[in-house]
Amino acid sequence: MQARRAARELAFILFSQFEKNITNYSKNDLEDIILKSVRILSGNASDELKISLGALIDMKNKINDYEAEHEINLNRPIGASNIPVPLPTTSDMSGRIDEMIDIAEKALLALEIAEFTTLDSQNEVKSYAIQIAETFQKHHDAVDNEIKKYAKNWDFERLVKMDKDILRIAIVELLFIKDAPMKVVVDEALELAKKYSTDDSYLFINGILAKVIVENGLQ
Repeated sequence: MQARRAARELAFILFSQFEKNITNYSKNDLEDIILKSVRILSGNASDELKISLGALIDMKNKINDYEAEHEINLNRPIGASNIPVPLPTTSDMSGRIDEMIDIAEKALLALEIAEFTTLDSQNEVKSYAIQIAETFQKHHDAVDNEIKKYAKNWDFERLVKMDKDILRIAIVELLFIKDAPMKVVVDEALELAKKYSTDDSYLFINGILAKVIVENGLQ
């Protein structure tokens, strides 16, 4: 995982932890929340891996039961080892495996972010996440006005907070930090939307960012 990608996800988790107006947080507050966010990530990763492990054990038990209860093995002498038998269908197993792959990938990603953040050699992760937060502190009215301007027919206060935070991070990078490629900023905002929000949110965020780019002459 690239350090900037980890920083964006960490910034998103950081924004989700704010319980008051962002301008009321000091840099020490931000660092404390980042530490808390990393602990949350690590805890979530651990929980997800436990779920994945439980699903794997459940699948193995079902396969073992199916094998033991197959007519070929029911007719074998007591104490004899079971003979492997063909499974009747692959669809159920494939679906379960896809679920576990998705869980495992999210858990590994969370652990990578936690590792990036805690390694001294990767201070860029924490520093860039804090830079995003501090830049939003300075320009929060301008950033939110960009969202309000292009989110026509939407009540800003009723927008999903996750969507607003993803947009805030991307707009901060596009309009104020300006040291990351525009396509990377947009693509990674959409990845956050796909991971944490809905298909509708993905389309909504893509539409808003496209308008921000065009109207601010960033193309």
